[in-house]
Amino acid sequence: MTLPLFNSIASWLLKKRLHQIELFVKYPADVQNELLLKLVDMAAFTEFGTKYRFDEIETYRQFAERVPISSYEDLAPMIQRCRDGEQNVFWPTPIKWFAKSSGTTNAKSKFIPVSQEALDDCHYKSGKDLLSLYLNNNEDSKLFTGKSLRLGGSKELYKEKRSYFGDLSAILIDNLPKWAEYSSTPSNRVSLMSHWEEKLRAIIAESTQENVTSLAGVPSWMLVLLTELLKETKADHLFEVWENLEVYFHGGVSFTPYRTQYEKLLPRTHFKYYEIYNASEGFFAIQDRNYHSDLLLMLDYGIFYEFIPMTEWGKEHPKVLPIWEVELGVNYAMLISTNAGLWRYTVGDTVRFTSLSPFRIKITGRTKHYINAFGEELIVENAEQALRTACEQTGASLIDYTAAPVYMSDKEKGAHQWMIEFRKAPEDLKRFTLVLDEALKHLNSDYEAKRQSDITLRMPIVEVAPNGLFYQWLKSKEKVGGQHKIPRLSNSRDYIEELLQLTKRL
Repeated sequence: MTLPLFNSIASWLLKKRLHQIELFVKYPADVQNELLLKLVDMAAFTEFGTKYRFDEIETYRQFAERVPISSYEDLAPMIQRCRDGEQNVFWPTPIKWFAKSSGTTNAKSKFIPVSQEALDDCHYKSGKDLLSLYLNNNEDSKLFTGKSLRLGGSKELYKEKRSYFGDLSAILIDNLPKWAEYSSTPSNRVSLMSHWEEKLRAIIAESTQENVTSLAGVPSWMLVLLTELLKETKADHLFEVWENLEVYFHGGVSFTPYRTQYEKLLPRTHFKYYEIYNASEGFFAIQDRNYHSDLLLMLDYGIFYEFIPMTEWGKEHPKVLPIWEVELGVNYAMLISTNAGLWRYTVGDTVRFTSLSPFRIKITGRTKHYINAFGEELIVENAEQALRTACEQTGASLIDYTAAPVYMSDKEKGAHQWMIEFRKAPEDLKRFTLVLDEALKHLNSDYEAKRQSDITLRMPIVEVAPNGLFYQWLKSKEKVGGQHKIPRLSNSRDYIEELLQLTKRL
């Protein structure tokens, strides 16, 4: 089949999905309620379903009153039994795949169950929907006349006992139909390579020979790949390598600190960026409009959503809301019940609704990744926006960062200490720090109050990280490549102290 013909057929098939998307946009509560009762009915005679009498549940309220909120630690013993070969524990169909989630950089890994239903009705369905929405917004697209450069995880799949585990991206690639490789680069063999440096060279060698029309991957690691590719090809920008490149599909970390650098690599005003919100636990939301940064929450992927206002977070019995009770502008922790047997599971992310018709969200951070040592309630969203402002006003660009509190002592007020690895350092670090501080004050009234006259917080302390610091830190934890992330904000000084010690050795 020729690529133009493939392009026409694929476009037609993908657009058929738009009618179903319109249904959940129009009837969100009905779709979510029906989905919940279907999940409960399917799992009624699992061990978990029997324990909480799923066969008696007829309403959301009964479900919420009966089933407890769960963290990964709560579910871990059952998940381990399933990894050991037991079935029908929390989901009725056999589960043999487990996504090993690095999350951020905790030493302890999570093994997230991936059922066949989750593969078909969530992860693969979302890929089709992403393309459907993009093509609907861009009718002149030539996306399928070329290939997508995908950058996934760097771990292979491992078999243990009666199950397999690995990065979610590796599981998805391993289960894709053979024809799917036809539209992607690099090959599955290269995509699943475990050694990051070797994989980088192999991707460049393969992809530069292809007509790449789209990019897909985590911004931080994709930037490493693309920067190396330009060095290798001696090109000034990416359109000299792939003249038909039209869109970058990204997710995993905030794009805000990286946007300026990508705009230099991709200097066309009509080039498009589409954000996705996915995790090992499921695929949640997709940017559904050109040039907008909020995401459409996908309500028919076998995932039932609930939300805890962050003002309730940490309480023994927090207030929990279904989607039809949420409000605009409130910071929520997200709970999910899924078609892989995660029940009222805390994902660890925080979101804010920007629209209630349809339901669109922005990712604001992590439930554990914030700084609130002095009542300042600084979240990742604030940090990303402030850093972008500081970079724009000082001509700097960054690679990675993390921040932590400096606690009060007898002689000093508290502060925030930032470890920033710059791609291009500011000429005047003091001015960069001042701009960062002012931007944070503008974005966060609690931070502004604590900084007023240095009552509680003094000026931020910005440490310039040596080149390669974060890479070496991740490498020391065997977390290099693809989907591994730097913890951005922490109430603890554990991460930043490790980085400060590593700085002395570099």
